[in-house]
Amino acid sequence: MRCAAMPLDRYDRQILDALQRDGALTNAQLSERVNLSASQCSRRRAALEAAGVIEGYRAKLDAGKLGLGIRVIVRVNLRTHGNSADSDFSAWIGRQPEVLSAFSVSGDADYVLHVRARDLESFSDFLHERLLLRPDISQVRSDFVLQTLKDSDALDLSDLGR
Repeated sequence: MRCAAMPLDRYDRQILDALQRDGALTNAQLSERVNLSASQCSRRRAALEAAGVIEGYRAKLDAGKLGLGIRVIVRVNLRTHGNSADSDFSAWIGRQPEVLSAFSVSGDADYVLHVRARDLESFSDFLHERLLLRPDISQVRSDFVLQTLKDSDALDLSDLGR
């Protein structure tokens, strides 16, 4: 599936790259990094925000330092499929604070969830007291992350706009 991409020039790419690294940059700081005036950076940033290319800004938090030391990849299969079953499960997932991201996937699972929990006991509570009690679940497989090799949501912009 290919999405229609917004045309970006090198300044737009540089602005996006700088903001991915530090979303708190002022337009003056941004102008120094991309070699454009602050007013040009402001105009371009506003256009990228209005077009939905920039979805928002957030602080990146250290989950471990906040006591969320367990990271689990959970693969889920549903008993039945259809608009109602999928939308019910999707709505339920949206209400689970432990689930950081969820994907409908191809392969041996219907869904893949990225879950964060304080410890094994709190993950077990999520699994046994909520997820496995759902009647639409046929199978759940959990993989505990032992070591994080890369954890980034920054996009590679090097080939965009060419």
